[in-house]
Amino acid sequence: MKKTLVIIAMACIAFAGCKQKSHKNEAVIGKPEIEIKDGKLSPEVLWSFGRIGDVAVSPDGKKILYAVTYYSIPENKGNAELYLMNADGTDVKQLTKTKGSEWNAVFTPQGDKIAFAYADSTGSNIYLMNLDGSERQKISNFGDDMEAFSISPDGKHILYVRALPKKDKFAKLKEGLDKTTGRINDDLMYRHWDGWVDNVPQPFIADFDGKTIGEGINLLDGTEYESPMRPWGGIEQFAWSPDSKVVAYTCRKKTGTEYAFSTNSDIYLYHLDSRSTENISEGMMGYDQNPVFSPDGKYIAWESMERDGYEADKIRLMVCDLATKTITDFSKDFDQNSNGLRFSRDSKDIFFISDRHARDNIYRLTLADGTISPVTNTTQDYTAINFIGNDNTLIATQMSISHPAEIWKINATDGKQTKLSSVNDDLMKKVKWGNVEERWQTTTDGKQMLTWIIYPPDFDSTKKYPTLLYCEGGPQSTVSQFWSYRWNFQIMAAHGYIIVAPNRRGLPGFGTKWNEEISGDYGGQCMKDYLTAIDEMCKEPFVDKERLGAVGASFGGFSVYWLAGHHNKRFKCFIAHNGMFNFEQQYLETEEMWFEEWDLGGAYWIDNPKTRHSYANSPHKFVDKWDTPILVIHSENDYRIVASQGMAAYNAAVIRGIPARYLYFPDESHWVLKPQNGVLWQRNFFDWLDMWLKK
Repeated sequence: MKKTLVIIAMACIAFAGCKQKSHKNEAVIGKPEIEIKDGKLSPEVLWSFGRIGDVAVSPDGKKILYAVTYYSIPENKGNAELYLMNADGTDVKQLTKTKGSEWNAVFTPQGDKIAFAYADSTGSNIYLMNLDGSERQKISNFGDDMEAFSISPDGKHILYVRALPKKDKFAKLKEGLDKTTGRINDDLMYRHWDGWVDNVPQPFIADFDGKTIGEGINLLDGTEYESPMRPWGGIEQFAWSPDSKVVAYTCRKKTGTEYAFSTNSDIYLYHLDSRSTENISEGMMGYDQNPVFSPDGKYIAWESMERDGYEADKIRLMVCDLATKTITDFSKDFDQNSNGLRFSRDSKDIFFISDRHARDNIYRLTLADGTISPVTNTTQDYTAINFIGNDNTLIATQMSISHPAEIWKINATDGKQTKLSSVNDDLMKKVKWGNVEERWQTTTDGKQMLTWIIYPPDFDSTKKYPTLLYCEGGPQSTVSQFWSYRWNFQIMAAHGYIIVAPNRRGLPGFGTKWNEEISGDYGGQCMKDYLTAIDEMCKEPFVDKERLGAVGASFGGFSVYWLAGHHNKRFKCFIAHNGMFNFEQQYLETEEMWFEEWDLGGAYWIDNPKTRHSYANSPHKFVDKWDTPILVIHSENDYRIVASQGMAAYNAAVIRGIPARYLYFPDESHWVLKPQNGVLWQRNFFDWLDMWLKK
C-alpha cells in the first residue's frame, strides 16, 4: 500500500537480522555454497545472493565500506558483515566475522576509524574499530532500544535514536496481573504496518570524546512524537550542519487519531548552543523529510510533498537559504520525483535520483540557474547516492531486473559508469538469465504505456509459453528495473513463464497526471491498462493465450481479486498476496487512515461520487462472477491490509466451489522476511502456477 522504493523493503529484510542476540553455540552465517542445476534460478539460489547495504566512503574518497548480508535457510535467519575495498574496487577485505550482524557502519570524520552498531547480550550499542578491523571496542552502554546513530562532522557529538516505551495510561488496571496479555487502547494508530505502537523512536544528542559517549539530550523529551517516522524512516531523516552546531530532523508532531489521518511532517532545526528548535517548513502541509545541508552551510535541502493526506504526491526538491529563510521549489517545472538528495562538494549542485519511464537514474540540479539535467541514462535503477567527490565523481548503488544491487562509480561529467563491487558475480555467472524487453503499448484511451516483457532463458520463439500478468503494488510504485527477493521476474522466467509487467495508470515516472489517474478509480483505467497489456501480448504467436495467469501483492493483490470478477475467462489461475478484498472492511481495519481517505474518498457511509464509485468496485461485490482457481496468501502481522481480507477471499472461493488454496503466515507482515517462509512462498507460487498452467 505504501508508495515506496523496493530498496526500502530490501533494507527492512536486511535489518530484520541485525538485532539478533544470544549467539552462543551458533555458527557464523556467511556466503553459502550452493549447487545450481542447469543454470536455473531456484528459490534456494535466490536466497544465496549477498545483499549489499550501509555503503559509506572515507572522507578522503579512497576507501569504500559496506555491509553484505547472507541468509541461512536451515538456520532461518541472516547475518551482515562489514567489508572494505579501495575506491577503484580493488583489495577487498572482510573486516568482521561475528555471529550477530553489524549495521549502520560509517567512517569517523577523521577517517581513521570505523563506527558501527552491534547487538549482543548487553543490548544494541555503538562500537569503534580500526580500518583493518582490529581493536574493536564498545563505546556506549545502551539497552535494547538503540536503532541508529550519526557522528557530527567535528567528531565531538553523536546523535543516536532510541525506541522509548510509551506511557501506559491503563497501568493501574493491570496491577497484580503480571501474566495478562490484554491490550487497552482508546485512540487510533495503536499498531502500524507490522508492529504494535508500544514505543516511539526519538533522537538524542550526546558529547563524544572519541572513546566514550556522554549523557544524551532527548530532542523530543516529554512527547510521544516519532523521529524518524515509522515504518520507513532511518538515519537519513537527520542531518548535521557542517559546523556541527545544528541538527536538522524530520518529525510529524502528531499522535493517535491526528497522526492516523495526516501526512504533514516538517523539518526542524535544533541548535545545540541554545537548545532551541525551529520549524523551517511550517505551513507546508505534506510530507517534508530527509534534510541535507550544503557543505558551505548556506543551504538546507529536503524532499517535500505538497498535500496533506496524499502519500504518493510528487516529491519536490526544496532548498532553504538559511540566511534569509527563503524556500525555493527547484522542481516546480520538473514533472518527476526527486529522491536521495546530495550536495556537490562546492555546494553549487544537488544530485538526486528520479524515476522516468521505469528507470531510476541520477540527475543534477544546478543551483545558479535552476536547471535540472540527467547524469545517467541507463536501463538500471540507481538506489542511493552514497558519496560525491571533489571532482563530482559519484559512488552509488545500482540494480536491475537481472542483477541484485552492486556498488558503482559514476563520472558526473560524461555519465561513464564503472562497476566496483562483485559480491554476486560468481553466482551470476552460473545462472541462466532471461532477456528483458521494453514495449510501448497503446491503451484503451489512446495513451502510450511502457510494459516490461521478461522471457524465459533459452527462449524459442517457435514455441508457445504460459504467460503471467504481473500486477504492481503501491499502488503508486513504479515497475522499474527493480530486483526483488520475492517478486523476482527472473525466477518466474526461469520456471518457464513469460512475464508481462505493465506500468499501468497510477505509477510515477510518466508525469503527475498519469500517476494521479488512480485515486478514487481503482476499478477504472488502471484495470483496463492491465487487460491491454495481456491482450496485446496474446497477439504474439509464442504466447499461449490458453495458459494465462495473473499475480500480484498489496494493490496488486486487490487487482487480482478485481480481475477475478471481470476477466471474461482470459486467465486460467490467479495468485493474490496481501490484497484488499472488501473495501468496507479495509476502511475500518487499517491504520494509516489518510490512505483510505485520499484513495477511496473517505468512509463508506459518506455519500459522494468518489466514495460511491470506490466502494462499488470492491472485489467482494463480484465474487458471484469468480470462476477461476485462486491461491490466496496473507500474513497475520500485516496491519496495512489485515489477514481477514485474505481469509475472506479464500473462504468466498471455497464456498463458491472454486479450486483454492490459502497460504497463511502467522509470523510475517506485509512482506515475507524469514528465509524458510520465503522458500515456502516461492514453492507454493510455482506449484500453483504449474498445476493450472502446465498440466
